[in-house]
Amino acid sequence: MLKFILRRLGISALILWLASVLMYWLTVNSGDPLKDLRESNAENREQLMQQRSDILELHLSWQERYWNWLTGVAGCFRGECDLGTSINGSDVLNLTSQAAGSTLRLVTLATLLAILVGVALGILTAIRQYSGFDYAVTFLAFLFFSLPVFWAAVLLKEYGAIRFNDWIAGGQAGPLAIVLIAALIALVLAALLGGSPQRRLVTGAATFAFVGLVMFGLNVLDWYRSPFFGLGMVLLASLGAGALTTALVTGFGNRRVLYAAATTAAVGTVAYLVFIDILLDPSWPALLGLFVLAVAVSVAIGAAWGGYARKQAMLVSGITGVLTSLIIAFDILVAHWSGFLGLKSRPISTIGSQTPNFRGEFWESVLDKGAQLILPTLVLTLVSIASYSRYTRSSMLEVMNQDYVRTARSKGLSERAVITKHAFRNALIPITTIVAFDFAGLIGGAVITERVFGWKGMGALFLDALNRVDPAPVMAFFLVTGTAAVVMNMLADIAYAFLDPRIRR
Repeated sequence: MLKFILRRLGISALILWLASVLMYWLTVNSGDPLKDLRESNAENREQLMQQRSDILELHLSWQERYWNWLTGVAGCFRGECDLGTSINGSDVLNLTSQAAGSTLRLVTLATLLAILVGVALGILTAIRQYSGFDYAVTFLAFLFFSLPVFWAAVLLKEYGAIRFNDWIAGGQAGPLAIVLIAALIALVLAALLGGSPQRRLVTGAATFAFVGLVMFGLNVLDWYRSPFFGLGMVLLASLGAGALTTALVTGFGNRRVLYAAATTAAVGTVAYLVFIDILLDPSWPALLGLFVLAVAVSVAIGAAWGGYARKQAMLVSGITGVLTSLIIAFDILVAHWSGFLGLKSRPISTIGSQTPNFRGEFWESVLDKGAQLILPTLVLTLVSIASYSRYTRSSMLEVMNQDYVRTARSKGLSERAVITKHAFRNALIPITTIVAFDFAGLIGGAVITERVFGWKGMGALFLDALNRVDPAPVMAFFLVTGTAAVVMNMLADIAYAFLDPRIRR
């Protein structure tokens, strides 16, 4: 395996080098970096042109300029990284680190959401093949996949930002909105659960009534502008997350695993009270430390309860601990929503990754950055969900028709065990390739999304530099995206070996 990885790294390094030569040559020959100054009427035009020529080293041939750039990149292996200077004299390394951080914040969340939702939909549509739910998801998948990104982004800015901000000023859902939302949720849930026509009718009617009553109650309580969640809801949601995780991983046959999940949820809720002072006024290192502590305690609870099923109990408890931590964070954010609206009456802006000169405390700042993250993340997620759901569906259908799956069913294993332990793991092998390249591709492919929403990420860095014929930022973009592609491809190969032991040989 080590020889395989080293050989792949060597080939990837050669490809990156050849591609970098081509990219640099294309960039420096794409236009005139002095064009705007040549057309200027400034008295010091010649001085400005000479200054820019010195910065870009225009007196050298493109081969010499490329060699200087490559030498600076090679210094990264010695801790002396130099990616050059931009056309206006800024350090490209600092520009790249800021842009990469902004883009990674966007791409990572979009990729995780797309994987979770897309894979789940793919599994469900494979299980419910040729049902109404399958046809509906297939239609929506092709619709989202074919949507022009810029058009979808503009629609989201109109309805997800401008009109939402107008609505939140009053914070009341109208009767028509309540009926439409309740009907939509009822249709989706009835299609998802399936069953006979009578069962789906009862499910849809009960869901419609329940959602309608809940939304009416939220109007009465002015919940949309002054929401609350509470400790009791934290405990109930954590117990529900533990029960769901147990059902998916082991089923309810092993009580020890279920008790471990319930104990983790209860301990997490109690810890919320213990660390409430730190959580209300935290720092990022403190939150990270508490999260690591929560995972460690959760795994320890699983090991204590597990017995003969210790590994499964530790896995279930660990996942429950992570979900409980997220639920606690959600409760804190909900508690700070009204204060955030007091600082920013229109919570979702149409451009930018955060509000300039925002004066809120820690959690208000998190809400501000999170609100700005919603729309561009949603655009990227919708496009990626279509791919993940289609690939997962076809891969699951192929695996579920294999002999070993039929053998597992004939042995009397539950359908949950057949799907999660036998079919899904093998179906993940082709999906791993899509995940690896989709993440790397989104870093470079978020150019349009960043442009529409005014994000100062890698896309903006690349486009601005390309328009100004500024090779250093363009090559920094290539270096980040190319390296990401190589690394993710390598991780995909390692994941293959983990999922299929035959590949290790």
